[in-house]
Amino acid sequence: MFNKILVANRGEIACRIIRTCKKLGIATVAVYSTADANCLHVKMADESHCIGSPKPEESYLNIEKIIDLAERCKAEAVHPGYGFRAEDPDFVQKCEKCGIEFIGPNSSTMQLTGNKALCRKVLKNAGISVIPGTVEPVRSLIEATKAAEEIGYPVLVKAVYGGGGRGMRIAYDAEDLEKALMLASEESKHAFARSEVYIEKCLQKPRHIEFQILADKHGNIVHLGERECSIQRRYQKLVEETPSPALDEELRERMAETAIHVAKACNYTNAGTIEFLLEENGNSFFFLEVNSRIQLEHFITEMVTGIDLVEEQIKIAAGEELRHEQKDIKLSGWAIDCRINCEDPYKNFMPCPGKIVKHRLPQADWIRIDTHLYEGYKIPHYYDSLLAKVGVWGENRREAIERMRHALENYKIEGVPTTIPFHLELLNDENFVKGDYNVWFVQTRETMKEIAAISVALASYLLCPKTKAVIPTRRKETTNRWIILGRRERMENAKLTDWKWLCR
Repeated sequence: MFNKILVANRGEIACRIIRTCKKLGIATVAVYSTADANCLHVKMADESHCIGSPKPEESYLNIEKIIDLAERCKAEAVHPGYGFRAEDPDFVQKCEKCGIEFIGPNSSTMQLTGNKALCRKVLKNAGISVIPGTVEPVRSLIEATKAAEEIGYPVLVKAVYGGGGRGMRIAYDAEDLEKALMLASEESKHAFARSEVYIEKCLQKPRHIEFQILADKHGNIVHLGERECSIQRRYQKLVEETPSPALDEELRERMAETAIHVAKACNYTNAGTIEFLLEENGNSFFFLEVNSRIQLEHFITEMVTGIDLVEEQIKIAAGEELRHEQKDIKLSGWAIDCRINCEDPYKNFMPCPGKIVKHRLPQADWIRIDTHLYEGYKIPHYYDSLLAKVGVWGENRREAIERMRHALENYKIEGVPTTIPFHLELLNDENFVKGDYNVWFVQTRETMKEIAAISVALASYLLCPKTKAVIPTRRKETTNRWIILGRRERMENAKLTDWKWLCR
């Protein structure tokens, strides 16, 4: 077992890793930027070191500084958390060259899974059903246009080396494609230091299902059930639950077997998720990607299995065999988590960093909250807006939903706006309660609200033509008679049932 681990991340996930290290008696080293000097993970670690300015490329993304510090501190291993360099094969390779254990897959596996286009190609050749699309990065608009026409619109332009919903744009037609390519490429370069993109079919009403796996260095692989991740906004997950309300036992077994097949084909070790899109018919599913790291939502799997996934990660990296066989893994009850961000849901989810004036946690043995907040903490504006992850456990789904409502109603964060009101509204949605949703669920709800606002304003204008009708929308625009989604030139001849322009 390791004596000391450097945690190459920040915020709540760094705190999460440090807690498990303390449980195992492992010393920890925290890294931080000058903007994070007062972050909780800095206070929790056995030793902490500043590695640069607030700019991620000068601190948390700086491989040389992290490895140099690990060597100076005599850390035997690095835990990357999620985000930043967690899925960077160059980082893994440099750790290997320096004799530092990277807590995750080895560099050759990471080269494969980190290149989403290449991974699709390898798995397609291995007989895995993948989403229709390119298996190579697209190099030009001409190449992208040809591919999109062959696949059929709408299509998704996606970062080859992306993750976490970043570097993704939808194109409904050729007119959209050029802008989607530019935006996805730019966002990918900023977030992952790589700009390559590929194209895949945008399925109409899929559900996003991921299977948690553990694989040791001795050839043992198990899965810990699935998580439903379909509640998303702008490709960012908002709510996850386990198990999925969409899967019966036969489908669950088929998807689990495919997940194990994917892990073996990738020569995967450590913790990871195999992700699928389940079609609307509830029977056909496609491989989406491999996430070669611990997932933000991993803790709900811990709540239904009783297995500490970070502990398993560390022990696998140290060369130990898995302690669990597939027959021993039992899922008990239902767990749901909500991601709480410092964003204003009434102002287009605008990030609103500031100072935490009050922080009061709800209390119950079936609630788990992973956070780095404390009263007086000043949230920097340089990083992700995540404040906390709220998880609850229940005997069944209905009880879990009721308990989540209770948890959120009693979680007090003051000083900054949060997304708690949005989550409470979502938890009361009839279709969510029934488990009837897909990856476009949140976007559809927002669109329906806009239709209602449009109808009221349009009626007002028709009753009083001399009065300006102002439409509240999600985009910045000017006011003139009425404006819909910032596309006035299309409004005059548009119909309210024209979902193409309403959803863009």
